[in-house]
Amino acid sequence: MAQVLINDAEKKFIVDGVEVNMRNDGRTCNSYRPMELECDLVSTANGSARLRLANSDILVGVKTEIDAPHPDTPDLGKVEFFVDCSANATPVFEGRGGEDLATEISNSLSKAYYSSFPLHKLKIVSGHMCWKLTVDILILELGGNLFDATSLAVKAALYSTQIPRVSTAAVDGKNIDLQLSDDPHDCWSLDVSCIPCLVTMCKIGDHHLVDPTQEEEACSNASLIMAVTRKGKITSTFKYGDSSLHYNSVTKILKAGVEVGKSLNQALDEALVRESKLGPNRKKFGFLFVN
Repeated sequence: MAQVLINDAEKKFIVDGVEVNMRNDGRTCNSYRPMELECDLVSTANGSARLRLANSDILVGVKTEIDAPHPDTPDLGKVEFFVDCSANATPVFEGRGGEDLATEISNSLSKAYYSSFPLHKLKIVSGHMCWKLTVDILILELGGNLFDATSLAVKAALYSTQIPRVSTAAVDGKNIDLQLSDDPHDCWSLDVSCIPCLVTMCKIGDHHLVDPTQEEEACSNASLIMAVTRKGKITSTFKYGDSSLHYNSVTKILKAGVEVGKSLNQALDEALVRESKLGPNRKKFGFLFVN
C-alpha cells in the first residue's frame, strides 16, 4: 500500500490523538470520511460508478459478454476484476510501481466475492453459455483507505449494471440457438445486497481505527482487511503490514469490523436504492457513514 513520508513529530501527533479517540481531521476512530458517488457515467459500459473518499478517487466500469462457463462449474457465470493504478494518482505508481497494489486489490475482491456473488444468476445454458462480467477499476487518485473505497465503488457499479435479457436459449445437438431481446432497454439487474464490502481495520498502537488516511497508514503497525456482508458474514480476511497481530487483538478487531461492515453495507445499499428512485436525472449523490 503506497504510503506518504511523515516525520517523527507528525507521527507522534497522530498516535497520541488515536490514544484519546481524536484523529487529526476531527473524526473518532470509528468514523468514515464523507463520500461522493456518481453512477451511470460511462456510456460504453453496462454499469459504472465513481467514488470519491476524501482524496481517494476510484472509477469502475462493468462490461457484460457471453462466454463459456468453467467445466467444473457449468451452472455458474463469471466475474473478473482488473485494476489499473494511474500514474497520476501518486508518483509511486509511475512505471510499474502500482502493479503489486493492483494485484492485491484484484485478488482481495476475487476472494471476497468467491462465496457471496450470485454467479448462478449469470447462467444462460448450463455447461454451454453464461454471462461474464468484466469489472475494470481505475485508481485515479490515492488518499488512503484504497481497499474500502474500491469495494464500495465496485458494489455501486454492479448495482447499476444492466444485463441484456435472453429471449431464446435452446440446445439442439451441438448447435445453440441464442437470441437477445430486440429491445435494447429490456435488461435485468443483479441483486447486490449479498455482496460484501471491504473493511480496513488499521491498528495504531493498542487501538484500531477505520478509514485510515495515508498519514495514518504510515503510522500503522498492521492492518486487517476483511470482507463483510450486510448480514455480518466474513467472506475473507487478510493482514497487511509487516508487524504481527496478537490473538486477542485479532478477535477484538474482527468483532468491531463486522459491526462496521454491516452498517456500511446497509448505508450504501439504502443510498443506492434511494437515489435510483430519482430516475435518469440522478447522477451524483453524497454518501455519509458515521458509526
